[in-house]
Amino acid sequence: MSQTKPPPRLHIVFAKRKPRAAILSRGPSDWYHVVAWDTAQDVFAHGAWFKGRIYEEKCDLSPDGELLLYFALKGGLTNSAYQGIWTAVSRLPWLYALTLWPEGSTWGSGGCFTDDRTIVLPGCQGTHPDHPLNGLRVMEKGECPHAPAKPEIPDAEWSGFDHGGYPVFTRDGKLYRQLPREDRELADFNGLEPTPTEAPLWAKQPLPALNAPSLRKPTRGKPRPGP
Repeated sequence: MSQTKPPPRLHIVFAKRKPRAAILSRGPSDWYHVVAWDTAQDVFAHGAWFKGRIYEEKCDLSPDGELLLYFALKGGLTNSAYQGIWTAVSRLPWLYALTLWPEGSTWGSGGCFTDDRTIVLPGCQGTHPDHPLNGLRVMEKGECPHAPAKPEIPDAEWSGFDHGGYPVFTRDGKLYRQLPREDRELADFNGLEPTPTEAPLWAKQPLPALNAPSLRKPTRGKPRPGP
């Protein structure tokens, strides 16, 4: 007799300026899936699958919604230069590390963005030689924005406010928006199976120097370099 798989647990990180968000979907089992959400159009772009642990509360999204700062643990890499635990910056919705700081302990970092290319990273050490610092400013000390207030929604596993000011929440692997007359289902993440895929070329391009104009991800046609 087959058993129904438990629904994934969803956590959402909102950009502070642009209508974009990162959805971190935990499950099945010890897999994580990263999804980019355009909160204005309710369009979802599926990205990386990661087998390990992502500490959701230690993640952040750049105000422009392009870069994801994440704190991760992956077994089997403890004795490598990655130390099994690291903080990294990638292009949403991928986890390809543009810059990476080995941590070695879950007491460590994670951090936050204070602007599109400046991050606060308490107690940060040197970067991994294959993922050097480029295109970012890093401050060891600084004040991270306070967590926004969350709406009280019965039985919600996670809740917050979208860029339009509407309450949004997750329940049983689904994402909802609370409207005056209904709770509207926006997406159902149940039934997704891990399909690890290499990040596309545009997600691997090094960040441009801080004084150079940034390139944007193409919206159609063949991929080209850009965030």
